[in-house]
Amino acid sequence: MCLILFAYREHPDYPLVLAANRDELYDRPSEPAHFWKQAPQVLAGRDRKEGGTWLGLTRTGRIAAITNARGLLKVHENAPSRGALVRDFLTGQSPPGQYLETVQQVAKDYNGFNLIAGDREGLFFLSNQNGGLVQLEPGFYGLSNALLDTPWPKVERGKQGLRRVMERGPEPDLEALFALLRDPYVPPDPLLPASSLGLEWDRIVAPIFITSPTYGTRCSTVVTLSRDGNAVFEERTFSRPGDAAQVGPVRKFRIQMDPRTAWSEGFAASTGAEGRVGSKITIEYCGR
Repeated sequence: MCLILFAYREHPDYPLVLAANRDELYDRPSEPAHFWKQAPQVLAGRDRKEGGTWLGLTRTGRIAAITNARGLLKVHENAPSRGALVRDFLTGQSPPGQYLETVQQVAKDYNGFNLIAGDREGLFFLSNQNGGLVQLEPGFYGLSNALLDTPWPKVERGKQGLRRVMERGPEPDLEALFALLRDPYVPPDPLLPASSLGLEWDRIVAPIFITSPTYGTRCSTVVTLSRDGNAVFEERTFSRPGDAAQVGPVRKFRIQMDPRTAWSEGFAASTGAEGRVGSKITIEYCGR
């Protein structure tokens, strides 16, 4: 995934609103968002090559997402899967800060990554490009393939768009968020982030929504978590490579979480293990 935009505790009723695009080679096999048979508390897509995921949510409000850090000259072929870092948090029970402290100890073994993990107790960020573990304060954030809030044009444009959507009304407008994720704008060459990729490739990966013959935006996801324990997770994939107009399977899930795990301020420490808290799930639609 190459772009994650999120508003953390910036709305009185929605502690977290997240909008993200997963950009990947079209021929890399993956599964759309679903509840995993082997870990039924996890809602996420799945990379069929390595078994990890790029973004996921659990029935009890654990959430994690990852982007690769740009640095193609430093790729290690035998490094462990970065998608496993998201998977292991979602299937585990460690608090997010504690989990990322453990990851930090082995972070150098992985190719470049930026990892977000959180629950109702807090939201945290870790990158192996600077060694820092940060607990996030309330705010609007953008993450692409550099460090959090690096002012790349797509990140700044995305954050501004997210702020406008959040200020527009009492409820997050999911359609407006998906429209933001389909933005094809390419900034002028002087504003493109410097890289070793070459100018042609820098232009291809510069927009929020990426298109090319072999690589591009494979799916867009919007997640909202409310203070009363309602979570919405909607994923839209694209039926033709790089074509935002050709929406393929659309999957929308609503989860009513137990109040003990809702993203509300003022709760005591989490009670019970991951599988012991009740939740109600509604699948509104799947397919086209």
